[in-house]
Amino acid sequence: MSGERVGIDDLLERVRSGLDRVDARTAYEEYRAGGTLLVDTRYAALRERDGLVPGALVVERNELEWRLDPLGSHRAPQATGHDLRVVVFCNEGYASSLAAESLRRLGLHRATDLIGGFQAWKAAGLPVLIPTRSAPHRRGPSRRRLA
Repeated sequence: MSGERVGIDDLLERVRSGLDRVDARTAYEEYRAGGTLLVDTRYAALRERDGLVPGALVVERNELEWRLDPLGSHRAPQATGHDLRVVVFCNEGYASSLAAESLRRLGLHRATDLIGGFQAWKAAGLPVLIPTRSAPHRRGPSRRRLA
């Protein structure tokens, strides 16, 4: 590791220059066409507050490399190979750029991230599963509705 000091803004700019980042509409179209894995790295409180992208694999950031490494013993079933197209998203599109770059270091050369993250997806009017609250007298998992 070099002794070079770099701020997060510079690092983010460098990382993004090596990614073919996609906007929400493009990510949605790629997913619908097949062969693209959407990966939601937001933490649980944000998913519960704002909802989920239907079909996205939820993998919190601290588990990402272990779950998506096609050679890893803890990989998710969706981690089928190094040629897999992976579009990572976080809440606003910052942490996901660093996550996508980390996946590329593992050999997932088609990994990238969603510009603007989940918030851009939602603002584009793309499908979101909205959390609904159970009535106080009901027990069990909450139900979700599609927005």
